[in-house]
Amino acid sequence: MLAIGQKIPRFSAEVYHHGKIEKVSSADFKGKWLVVVFYPGDFTFVCPTELEELADSYERFTSLGAEILSISMDDVLRHQRWHESTPGISKIKYPMGSDQNGKIYNLFGIHSKYKRASVRATYIFDSEGVLRAAETHDNRVGRSVSEILRMLAAAIYVQMHADELCPEGWEPGKPTINSKTGTLETSLNSSKRGHK
Repeated sequence: MLAIGQKIPRFSAEVYHHGKIEKVSSADFKGKWLVVVFYPGDFTFVCPTELEELADSYERFTSLGAEILSISMDDVLRHQRWHESTPGISKIKYPMGSDQNGKIYNLFGIHSKYKRASVRATYIFDSEGVLRAAETHDNRVGRSVSEILRMLAAAIYVQMHADELCPEGWEPGKPTINSKTGTLETSLNSSKRGHK
């Protein structure tokens, strides 16, 4: 598995995006934060709950300067059929990537005991392609989109405020920790929003 601080591996993939089949590469996302979401497969039970919630929260991600890229081992035509036949999935505006040969998830160090399915994993890369957060877990347990958003916001915040740290459960507007003194303090950013 990739380690925090590593650069995003170079890869390209076919995606289903905005009703078209296109090709993207990791380089296409330079200058944006990128949330890569690996999931086991289309037409399953847990995956659509996650991808639909990501679709419902998409504007919150883009408002933070981030793009989402979902990836499974399904081909893009299957992504298209799923998108066209399932109301929750039809809301997706982010690219849905195909990794039929497992090359991308091997680059990321994700190895599943199932030959035709990826493990459930999330990676957050900064605008320079550096890994800032990662999570993998049992395929039977869905991830929390609100937690992905929280981690993304925290990663962006500490990158912009080098002398501040985010404590447990930190959310935008809440106090941070001064990295030099260890004291909990209200950030200038927070106070401007009227938080005490």
